[in-house]
Amino acid sequence: MTSSFSNLNLAEPLARAVAEMGYESMTPIQEQAIPVVLQGKDVMGAAQTGTGKTAAFSLPLLQRMMAHENASTSPARHPVRALVLLPTRELADQVAQQVKLYAKYTNLRSAVVFGGMDMKPQTAELKKGVEVLVATPGRLLDHIEAKNAVLNQVEYVVLDEADRMLDIGFLPDLQRILSYLPKKRITLLFSATFSPEIKRLASSYLQDPVTIEVARSNATASTVEQHFYSVGADDKRRALHQILKSRGMKQAFVFVNSKLGCARLARSLEREGLKTTALHGDKSQDERLKALEAFKSGEVDLLVCTDVAARGLDIKDVPAVFNFDVPFNAEDYVHRIGRTGRAGASGLAVSFVAPSDTRLVADIEKLIKTKIELEPVEFEEDRPRISEQGRINDGRRMYREAEGSDQPDEPGVKQSAPRERRDTRERREYAPRQSNVARDPFFDKPYESTLSAEAQPAWEAAAKSAGPRGMSANIKPKKKVAALFKTTVTES
Repeated sequence: MTSSFSNLNLAEPLARAVAEMGYESMTPIQEQAIPVVLQGKDVMGAAQTGTGKTAAFSLPLLQRMMAHENASTSPARHPVRALVLLPTRELADQVAQQVKLYAKYTNLRSAVVFGGMDMKPQTAELKKGVEVLVATPGRLLDHIEAKNAVLNQVEYVVLDEADRMLDIGFLPDLQRILSYLPKKRITLLFSATFSPEIKRLASSYLQDPVTIEVARSNATASTVEQHFYSVGADDKRRALHQILKSRGMKQAFVFVNSKLGCARLARSLEREGLKTTALHGDKSQDERLKALEAFKSGEVDLLVCTDVAARGLDIKDVPAVFNFDVPFNAEDYVHRIGRTGRAGASGLAVSFVAPSDTRLVADIEKLIKTKIELEPVEFEEDRPRISEQGRINDGRRMYREAEGSDQPDEPGVKQSAPRERRDTRERREYAPRQSNVARDPFFDKPYESTLSAEAQPAWEAAAKSAGPRGMSANIKPKKKVAALFKTTVTES
């Protein structure tokens, strides 16, 4: 095994590009995977995020394709020989940029196609001919159906973030794409997490693969300091502010579980004085790329994002990752916190755990095989808590102030006076008041009617005098009106 890129005997154009990028020593995944790929074997590689998996498959594939390098302008001389499939647009764009840097001094061509962008420029680039095609599944199928991409000469297939690519959401598209490829090919799978189910599924796409695991399966990087804080849902923003302030952090990823929650949190943090941008699936691709560029250049401090940014994004020197929402899938936790502590640097991963997140935390604990301890958050602006007896005394003091008494409590003495005073006050308020003014005897007499026994009310006499014979005197008779039409009955 080699430990330096200079010992790989790469072609001179590739070696020059690697040296120009400052690569000297290989990471463990590169040290083990590159020689195996150079031998033409299938590989299933598992390594922690931020350990250089892109170079682990790109450099050996470019080295093997150097035999087909040519300066011809004919598209037929530049068929697609290597296909790299990725789950997100941002990751596809990032990998394509890395491949271009590695191949900059060669005549090998590369291109990237992903959704959210106009197909015409992508089509024009594909028509020129490319050896390395980096793509997301959906847009690649669009180009295949439009006859823009011909894959019958593909020799190498790479599934980066393979656990996500083999997930039920991507699997139908992946199977369609593989049906267009030659049966004889080299297949490489790379990811930070592999569940047993994904491993069994992956084995059906590989032929005698070499399994490379440079660390314990599904492990998190040892350079990342992890904390789980027990925080109520309404206190998460306050906790975020306090940790950023106390640790003096300039930049951080803030992950949430939903697109709507991402947009709302970004607006709230922006109003609270933090330079913030949002990255989620409902944004246009141009907006997503601009948000990433602003975060990379330091124009914004916080990148509030969904799991579209959880995989593969390589942004150097990001000191922290905040899980504002605990992820629904435990594997996503490993990928999220992998955005910090990259390439051996130290990082901080903070997760805010609400009472309803207990099951999700248990899943993470089971995956990473590490005991998780929930820590409380003590906010600086909170007042010291008072004891139960202190609250009772405060209540008594407020009662005495309302009663107009300032007599202090005596320890060990039963305080029954307030109850007695309240009963006395109630009797005083509701008892009939005594008056010295003489009352008129008229108001003490019982009611006596002013009508004689024979007398009747005028309205009753009038009612009895009205009305035709045979009808109640209290019923008002109908008025007679003239008939408009007369009906004549004819005998038949």
